[in-house]
Amino acid sequence: MATHKLTLPVDDSQVEKLRLGDTVYLSGTVYTARDMAHLNIKTMRENNQPLPVELAGRAIFHAGPVVRKVDGEWQMVVVGPTTSIRMEPYAQMVGELGVKLIIGKGGMSSDSQEAFKKYKQAYLQAAPGCAVLLAAGVTGVDGGHWQENGMPEAMWVLEVENFGPFIVTMDSTGESRYAAVLDNAMQKIEEIY
Repeated sequence: MATHKLTLPVDDSQVEKLRLGDTVYLSGTVYTARDMAHLNIKTMRENNQPLPVELAGRAIFHAGPVVRKVDGEWQMVVVGPTTSIRMEPYAQMVGELGVKLIIGKGGMSSDSQEAFKKYKQAYLQAAPGCAVLLAAGVTGVDGGHWQENGMPEAMWVLEVENFGPFIVTMDSTGESRYAAVLDNAMQKIEEIY
C-alpha cells in the first residue's frame, strides 16, 4: 500500500494509480457537498445554468463543516465526514462533471462503482471522529455557496494543505472495500445457516 500526496486538480492517470488501502493527502481546492448541494447542482444543470465552481479534477467532501466568521473572514472550526450513500443517486452526474475524488464515510454502492470505472474516480474514506484533525489541514475557507440551506448543507470552498489522511476504499478499477466486506458477510451468513 502506497501513500499519495496529490495536488488538486488531478487527472485520470493520477487517480488510476490509487488502489484499495492506499493513503491519500490532498492539497489545493476541495468542495464540501451534501444532499442539498447535489440537488442544487442537478437543478442548475437541468436549467442550463453555469455552476458556481469548476468541479473537473477536484474533490467533493461529503461533510457538514462548522465554520465561523472572524474579522470578516471565514475560518474552519471542524469538518468531519457525513454518510455518503445518500449521494448515490447523483453518481452519474458527479462523474459527468469530472469530479475525480469523493471523500466521505461509509462508502457508496454499485452505481458509484460503475461511475468510478467509467469516469476514473476514487472514493476516499475519512475517519469518523477526526473532525478537528481534518480541520487542521484547511488553510482557508473561501466563502460558501447556497448558505441559505444552512451551514452543513452549503457548498464550502476549502483551500487545503496535506489534508487527510484518507484511505482509498473504492478505486477506478471498480474495486470496493465495502462490497468485499458485504460479500464476505453474506458468505458467513450462508455458512452459519
